Amino acid sequence: MKRFVDLADFSRDELLALLELARRLERQPEPRVLAGKILGLLFFNPSLRTLASFQAAMARLGGSSFVINPGHGSWALETRRGAVMVGAAAEHVREAIPVLASYCDSLGIRVFAEGRDLGADLAETTFNSMAELTDKPLINLESALNHPCQALADWKTMDDLAVPRGGRFVLSWAWHPRALPLAVPAAALHMAALRGMEVIVLRPEGFALPAAVMERAQRAALGAGGSVRETAAREEALEGADILYVKEWGATACYGDAAGDARLRSPLTGWCVRNDWFARTAPDCRVMHCLPVRRNTAIADEVLDGARSAVQREAANRLSVQTAVLHQLLK
Repeated sequence: MKRFVDLADFSRDELLALLELARRLERQPEPRVLAGKILGLLFFNPSLRTLASFQAAMARLGGSSFVINPGHGSWALETRRGAVMVGAAAEHVREAIPVLASYCDSLGIRVFAEGRDLGADLAETTFNSMAELTDKPLINLESALNHPCQALADWKTMDDLAVPRGGRFVLSWAWHPRALPLAVPAAALHMAALRGMEVIVLRPEGFALPAAVMERAQRAALGAGGSVRETAAREEALEGADILYVKEWGATACYGDAAGDARLRSPLTGWCVRNDWFARTAPDCRVMHCLPVRRNTAIADEVLDGARSAVQREAANRLSVQTAVLHQLLK
């Protein structure tokens, strides 16, 4: 394995083998296998789980890591091609990334969507322009439309919970005071389809995922024996659901238009997941969310603190699967 950028780069069998490696390393740690190896972590955006779990994983394998947050203790970095650099950025990624890569054995990059041009974000323009600057093993720590580390941890979480491979997976939009990126919902949708599940995207009008994201998931489902569809009908979607994966995202109907997005979401505060979502149709459904989550905005306390919540297990599995990823990349 040379890069871990997108689950679509791997066959289903390769991903299952990676998950089995994660379970084996949980049982039988290899605390010196990456001794002397260095992981570089470049974060253009905030992080808690991704940052801490990668540092912990590298340490548990005997390696070390360094973290760069551009503009916070290091130079601000320009990412745009052809930019006339008269602003805050003192250095361009075209110089910075080859330098950083020369200091480490593997490099991880997190750079969120710009949220202005849907076509550019769908094409992963910013992440790809940086990825081409290094031939070192590369890890996608979250890009405009993908979060493969989170998606792999979500797959393992469902395996841990004995959720059937063909079970019903509902990806539900939830309310947030502002538009959030599409990376996690797109990655979760693709992962569940690749796992072979019956996948339903539950969302209000105006918040349908982009056609390219849905089509990619439908192709994955076709090869794995699953299915993908979308609806705004909550009770029908949740009927017999095994997993409700909750995530906030922006209105694709007016992508990049903050005022338009605000008008669409303002009457939708009822899209906060509460226990009454499950009472009649899905009493045994488990709830997942990548975190961070706004309590009593996206998910109510009664759900997050209740028996159906799997969010802490998901977070713990970030360390487990990323340990396996690093083992495969650098051993």
